[in-house]
Amino acid sequence: MTNEQILAACRSNWEYRGVDDAAMREMLDELSAHLEDAQAAGRTAQDVVGPDVRAFAAAWARARAPFARRALRTLAMAGYVLGWLLLFSYLVRWTTRLDVTPGHMAFWLALGAATVAWELRRGEMRLHQRWALSLAVGLPVALLTRWLAGDGALFTLPLWAAPVMLLPMAPYAVSDVRARRNARNDSTRLR
Repeated sequence: MTNEQILAACRSNWEYRGVDDAAMREMLDELSAHLEDAQAAGRTAQDVVGPDVRAFAAAWARARAPFARRALRTLAMAGYVLGWLLLFSYLVRWTTRLDVTPGHMAFWLALGAATVAWELRRGEMRLHQRWALSLAVGLPVALLTRWLAGDGALFTLPLWAAPVMLLPMAPYAVSDVRARRNARNDSTRLR
């Protein structure tokens, strides 16, 4: 494999595993430097990454972005998505208070659990996958819960609950924006 193919395979593996943009950019730069140093010393790329590039990338991803850090980021993302969905619900119903029923609670918990599991496994979820996941997991759970528990309100959420759910994602969003800006600056400097 060429250095470019190794870097592409590692990037793909790290995206699959949910490594954030800043860490991925740093890892790619470091790996690229190691590959160039090995080539200059007359060694092959396999001397750096070993015979299995995927295993190398997976081991490095686990070392650089441990499960606990990925889980926290995924939970922050789930809260972020839920916060926006709550804001949308407030706007649609034109209210500042939302009644949460057992069906709503079951739907959001099932969807959240499925989304977090999917994000931790795959690293990224596209819009059509989210809709399919919500239909396949959330709706049957919500309908069954509504049928079993009824439609009474469990509690009422005030409007300020939605922005509070958006806050945990702010540090991750800032670091992703900085990583993209740094990547753009680095690519313009290389030209």
